[in-house]
Amino acid sequence: MDFGFEGFEAADFEMELEDVKVKRVGKFDRMWKIGFGGSTPFKKIHDGVVYFGACDNNFYAADAETGKKLWTFKAGGIIANIPDFNNGFVYFGSCDSYFYCLNRKDGKLVWRYRAGGAIFSGCAFYEGMVYFGSKDGYVYCLKGDTGELAWRFKTGGQIVAQPAVSEGRVTIGSFDNYFYCLDAFTGKEAWRFKTGAEVHNDVSPLIHEGMVYFTSFDNYLYCLDLSDGKEAWRFRTGKYGNAGCPRAYKGILYHGSRDGILYAISLEGKELWRFKAGGMLESPPLMHGNKIYLCSEDGNLYCLDIEGKELWRFKTGAGLYDIPSIYNGKIYFAAWDCHVYAIDPLTREEVFRIATSTMTVAQVPSAYECFEMEIGKTFDAETAEEKSKYKGKKEEIVSLSDYHVKSEYQTESEYKQKSDYDTSFVIFEGVLEGEDIWTSDLKVSNQRILTWK
Repeated sequence: MDFGFEGFEAADFEMELEDVKVKRVGKFDRMWKIGFGGSTPFKKIHDGVVYFGACDNNFYAADAETGKKLWTFKAGGIIANIPDFNNGFVYFGSCDSYFYCLNRKDGKLVWRYRAGGAIFSGCAFYEGMVYFGSKDGYVYCLKGDTGELAWRFKTGGQIVAQPAVSEGRVTIGSFDNYFYCLDAFTGKEAWRFKTGAEVHNDVSPLIHEGMVYFTSFDNYLYCLDLSDGKEAWRFRTGKYGNAGCPRAYKGILYHGSRDGILYAISLEGKELWRFKAGGMLESPPLMHGNKIYLCSEDGNLYCLDIEGKELWRFKTGAGLYDIPSIYNGKIYFAAWDCHVYAIDPLTREEVFRIATSTMTVAQVPSAYECFEMEIGKTFDAETAEEKSKYKGKKEEIVSLSDYHVKSEYQTESEYKQKSDYDTSFVIFEGVLEGEDIWTSDLKVSNQRILTWK
């Protein structure tokens, strides 16, 4: 591979990759920079209807059999979370700071509640109450039928996480690095657990057999005892943070990381296998009929067997962040290319797609914009005279972000989208991913050394 660095000529030296370091160089605020467009990140199916919000500020309902739109509701900001349902109503939040309750049959507004900041993630229900978090750092509990505030709890940072409620306890993470457990009826704190970075979960934490599973931007998947918050174990993924939560299926956890790797993990926290997708993973997969369906930011819906072997993939026009759903033999998923798709898993063909109000794809920064890679390199002596003068190798660190790199990864490929998510960091990720150069603290990968000439 030929890599040309401005200021250096690759022919002048041999360079060996010995170490890659990834460090945080900025604030993680990607979600607040999403622009206007028809892109839709999530959908949910209920009683034969597909419900989804989009970055065009609209919330949609469409017939799941035909794709025909039934009604549309206009909010005041983008809608980027998973809707949910209770007692004939559909609930969702918007970046206009309002939390909405609509009649799910006709889309008429029942009530709305104004929080102190944008609402990016979804909600949860318990005993007639609805719970959600806001950019203002509060966890809110409202009466589900009227929208009246029951209580609110203040954390130390923005909340971009969906809660889960079980056994009278609300669990949710915050950008103050803590994961909280609150009393569902009073909002009183039961316990909190400190991680090493922001807790950002677009989907709700997994509660399974008395344990709660969630992730942090410190690159770990955590398993805590729900009763007291004591850590049972933690599992290390890649270097670009974690923002999803796992799914449990037949005694195995399936978890996708922002590095684009789907892990199969035992309930004791041991890695069983891994699958590498072509882009970031933020949502858990769908498990159905001993098959795994997985959405990736590379624009592909992947179908794997239960051992993690790829069976097929379906390509869309932009990134996928959704949790796939199956209804009447069809697979449904939302896409950033301004559509919700229905495909036949047997023929792998599109049945229909539901378009939003505009085909303008919403702009979003790179998934890795707040990270920087540094590569340690060595220079070999080029002549016998130099070798006699220098014993050993001279080492220095080069930050890839400081140089323009020309490589085969800058050409068009099946994963390249016509949007703003293609950045230098995504390009460089392709170089590193194929080499398995980082190690999990639970499973050691074989390391390889690349030589650039």
